[in-house]
Amino acid sequence: MDADLQDDPAEIPALKRKLDEGYDLVSGWKKVRRDPITKTIPSRFFNFVTRLLTGIKIHDFNCGLKAYRKDVIKTVKVYGELHRYIPVLAHWEGFRIGEIPVQHRPRRFGKTKFGLGRFWKGFLDLVTALFTTRYLRRPLHLFGVLGIMTAFAGFLIDAVLVVEWFLHLTALGNRPLFVSGFMLIVIGVQFISIGLLGEMISKTRVSTEEYAIRDYLK
Repeated sequence: MDADLQDDPAEIPALKRKLDEGYDLVSGWKKVRRDPITKTIPSRFFNFVTRLLTGIKIHDFNCGLKAYRKDVIKTVKVYGELHRYIPVLAHWEGFRIGEIPVQHRPRRFGKTKFGLGRFWKGFLDLVTALFTTRYLRRPLHLFGVLGIMTAFAGFLIDAVLVVEWFLHLTALGNRPLFVSGFMLIVIGVQFISIGLLGEMISKTRVSTEEYAIRDYLK
């Protein structure tokens, strides 16, 4: 939990009760947030993008008020600033994630550390979390989709220009857009090639993957 007293320690029993329902990690949700709009709007955008890309349906990934079972602490590997994505990392290890609304108090002590630099670091950490969880064993699912979208956009641009050229509506020699479309096709093929190389590396290297299995035998 945060050290500036915006998180309410009185919420700890509620987090414990939610754990007792069978969850392995319970995250707080600052449903009514006592922060300025310059902090709340970027946070909502951050949480929306994280939900969209990870598929985890919680509202507040970055809430400092969380409760964990011991198995989660021992299993999830956190480094750098990946603490923002502990629910994501735990979910992909097979743990059950829950969330409850918690009280959030106005800031009385200290100063906020939120800024533009932290926003970009958070985005880069999201990319890291996705690579090391969702796409570690299937890189083609990421690079292949990017490649198909890019190549299709280039093909569509060039197809329209070629039709106009056949109809004598335009010339291709003086259209930079035609070259741009061709470059998009090349970039799309490169994305797909990177994905295929990643798949071959993933399939040929020795597997060291570990699985987190809850111990029910006490």
